[in-house]
Amino acid sequence: MHRLELTKPDGRALTLYGLQPLQDIGPAPSPFIEPLNRSPHLRRNPLRDEWVTYAAYRQDRTFLPPPEYNPLAVTVDPANPTELPQGNWDVAVFDNRFPSLAPGADEVPSLVVETAPGVGKCEVVVFTQDRLASLGALSLAHIELLLRVWADRTEKLAQVDAIQYVLPFENRGAEVGVTLHHPHGQLYAYPQVPPVPARMQQVAGDYYRANGRGVLQDHIRAEMKSGERMLYTGEHAVAFVPACAKYPYEVWVAPIEPVATFCDLSDEQRADLARALKTVLMKFDRLWERPFPYLMAWYQAPTDGQPHPESHLHAEFYPPYRTRERLKYLAGTELAAGWFAMDALPEDKARDLQQIEVDIDAL
Repeated sequence: MHRLELTKPDGRALTLYGLQPLQDIGPAPSPFIEPLNRSPHLRRNPLRDEWVTYAAYRQDRTFLPPPEYNPLAVTVDPANPTELPQGNWDVAVFDNRFPSLAPGADEVPSLVVETAPGVGKCEVVVFTQDRLASLGALSLAHIELLLRVWADRTEKLAQVDAIQYVLPFENRGAEVGVTLHHPHGQLYAYPQVPPVPARMQQVAGDYYRANGRGVLQDHIRAEMKSGERMLYTGEHAVAFVPACAKYPYEVWVAPIEPVATFCDLSDEQRADLARALKTVLMKFDRLWERPFPYLMAWYQAPTDGQPHPESHLHAEFYPPYRTRERLKYLAGTELAAGWFAMDALPEDKARDLQQIEVDIDAL
C-alpha cells in the first residue's frame, strides 16, 4: 500500500492511497478557502445516560446536488475546485467539512443537562475515482486495499488520547438517506464507545470470561455447522444471514477466527474477507437487478490501548426492504423499545441470496 498525506487550503487533511506508487498527484483542492471555525458539542440524555452530538451548521452541507455535480472530478477547474486531486490514487480519505465531531471542539453551552465538547473525528472515505462504480464492483485487490486503509485510519486515530472507538460505515442509496451518490463511506472516531458497540463489548466480555472463547467465534461455528443461512464460506472468512436477523437480508461478514481490529488481520484473512464482502455486495445488487440500498457498519475493539481478546471484527449490513409494495422503516416497537418485530424469516431471505450466483473473480 502506498500513501501520501496532503493538506487542503482550508486546513483539512487529505490522505491518498494506491496499489501502485502515487504519481502526478495534483494539489489538494477544496471548494472552501477558509476553515469552518465551528464546533460541535455533546448533550447527555439523563434517562438513558447517552450522549447526543449537536452540529447545527451541518444544515449548510451539500444536499441533493444537481446531476452534473461531480465531487470526484479528476480535472480540477480552479474556478470550481473539487475535493480530490488529479493522480493515480485508488482510495482517498479527507476530513469532513461539516463534522458531527471535531478534534478542536471547544464550545460547551450551559444547559439543564450535562454538556461537553464534541471532540472526535469524522472522515470521508472515497472508495474509487470512478463515480459510477460501487464498492461491490471493485476488484478484489481494490477491496483489500480498502481494508488496509481502514486499518491505517484506525491505527492513526487510536493514537489520539481523546478517541476511544473507530467505526467505518457506508450508507448506500436514497432509501437510507444518502444525498451524495458517489461510492464513498465515512469513518467516525468517538470520544467514548457508543451505546451499540458498548453493549456488544459487554456481552462479548461476559461470554469470554465464562467460556474462554468469543461469542461471535462460537456463533460463526454454529452457523457453519448448520449451513442453512451461509452465503460465503472460505478458508478464513464467512458471510451469512444470522439466525437472529432483525432485518430481512441482514448479513454479517467476518473472519472465522477472531481478530480485534482491522490492524490485526493477517494477509490471508484480509484476502478472504475481501472475497466474502464482494460476494455479499454482488448478491445484493443481483437480488433486484438494481443498486441495493444498505447501511454497512464495521464493529471492532475499542481503541483504549487494552487487549480485547473478546472482540471479533465484523460487518453488519442493514438493508431497508419492501413488504407488500411499501418500504419498511422502523416501527414504534423498534424505535421506542428497541424490540424488533420481524415479518420475514432469516432462512427465507438467506435462500433468496443463496440462489443468486455471482463470479467474484470476474474483474
